[in-house]
Amino acid sequence: MEESDKKKINAQKKQERHFLSINNISKILFNEILERAESFQVQGTREIKKLPLLRGKTVANLFFEPSTRTRTTFELAAKKLSADVINIDIQTSATRKGESLKDTLRTLESMQTDIFIVRHPESGAAKFIAELVGDHVSVINAGDGRHEHPTQAMVDMFTIRKNKRNFSDLIVSIVGDVNHSRVARSEIHALKLVGTKEIRVVGPKTLIPDQIEKLGVRAFFSLDEGLKDADVIIALRLQRERMQSALLPSEKEYYRCFGLTQERLKLAKKDAIVMHPGPINRGIEIESSVADGAQSVILEQVSNGITVRMAVMAILSALKYQK
Repeated sequence: MEESDKKKINAQKKQERHFLSINNISKILFNEILERAESFQVQGTREIKKLPLLRGKTVANLFFEPSTRTRTTFELAAKKLSADVINIDIQTSATRKGESLKDTLRTLESMQTDIFIVRHPESGAAKFIAELVGDHVSVINAGDGRHEHPTQAMVDMFTIRKNKRNFSDLIVSIVGDVNHSRVARSEIHALKLVGTKEIRVVGPKTLIPDQIEKLGVRAFFSLDEGLKDADVIIALRLQRERMQSALLPSEKEYYRCFGLTQERLKLAKKDAIVMHPGPINRGIEIESSVADGAQSVILEQVSNGITVRMAVMAILSALKYQK
């Protein structure tokens, strides 16, 4: 075998060991995650809810920025698979005190950690960490800067499939701060992978990336136009912490122009579902009566977050030991 071929095979094996981006996974793996999540959801209705698939394994939540929902669902998912879980508080860790990231990773690896769940404010951080860890460790990207949030996209695809089934018939409108949203980027990759009929991004021009149409989406700068006949509406959080200049006149003005209200919801199809990756800013991105209404599947997304993340960890673990 040629040396170049060996390098390609090794690179492929390394990629399959981690879950860093929706943009890099195959449709086969994508569907396998959804199918496995479906089976775990059925298991969750039974009297014995724990499975021994990760018994003896250790999962470390390595979060360099706050996230209650994502960290908690990963922790619950790991425990339901019988794994031991370590939550690393970066604010008080040795990394904060001057120890290098590489040293911190090596210390955790020496504790026989098998999976790192990484949340980081810098784009590409999860990939960087994946290149540092040993061959026995898998890295799952739990959100890196403005880059991607692949497990949240999988959660949302699972939620859509449970409610709508056939992606090829759907119009999906992603509304809000697309420019700063790692969730939106992962959602677009995922919706393209499953052959969604039409993907729309909707928001003020200052919050829609230039030339985003190259990703295969349609851009709308009017909420009324962007919601017309939509089957799925995904509202995004306004990410003030990532805005480096005054991109909006005010939150009040944003809500007036782009807030999802009951009246605006009528523009979508009657059976349209409303989603939000959280946390929700009520009265800014979405009206409370919509967030809590009959068409909202926001709490369903939270619940699905556990089973989908169980599926990702179980499949990565299985792939790793098949090599």
